[in-house]
Parts: sequence; C-alpha cells; structure tokens
Amino acid sequence: MSFTLTPGQAHELPSAMALLDALPRAPLYVVCDRGYASKQFRESLWDRGSRPVIPPKHNEAPVACPKWAYRHRHLIENFWARLKGWKAVAIRYEKTTAFFMAVIHIAAATDHLKT
Repeated sequence: MSFTLTPGQAHELPSAMALLDALPRAPLYVVCDRGYASKQFRESLWDRGSRPVIPPKHNEAPVACPKWAYRHRHLIENFWARLKGWKAVAIRYEKTTAFFMAVIHIAAATDHLKT
C-alpha cells in the first residue's frame, strides 16, 4: 500500500501516475472514480498491462468497465473513512507534511492491525 499527499487544489492524476510507476509490477486492474476518466489515462493503463476500471463521465461515450470490479472501490472509500475517524487526520492538527504523513502511517498501521 502506498499513498502521497497532494495540495487541496491540485488534481490527483499526476500523483496517481507516479504511484503506479513506483509499483514493482503493473496491477491487473486499476479501479478509479469518474474523476480519472480520460482517454489518455486509460490508454496509459492499457500500455502498462493493467485494465482500467473507470466508468465514463456522463457526457462521454460508454467504455468497458466491469461492474463487479468497480463495486470493490468502496473498500478504499471505507478505509479513508476509518482513517478520518482519527481526529488528527480529519482536522489535520499537524502543520508540516512530514508529521501529517506520520500520523496517517500510524493510523493506517493501527487500522491494519485491527482487521
């Protein structure tokens, strides 16, 4: 598992590409929400050997998106919801990026130990 911290006004797509580059091998499926729906991103996933599971935007033509795989996206959403149960994560008490990332690592490790 890996993550990165981005500014609130920045889109996550550039950091998503960097996180995918850091993986030891290409994942079989990459599940994303509609915010990542772009032809270029889908093509780059196919070029890596991954299958994109990204539903099209409402104004786009339909694309292949296996519903059984997209249904599992809620697991990541639930994980972040559990992390936000930590007051220090939800409110962001820590002022520096390093300390905030440390709090997220501790919260994620604690969550992993509970399950």
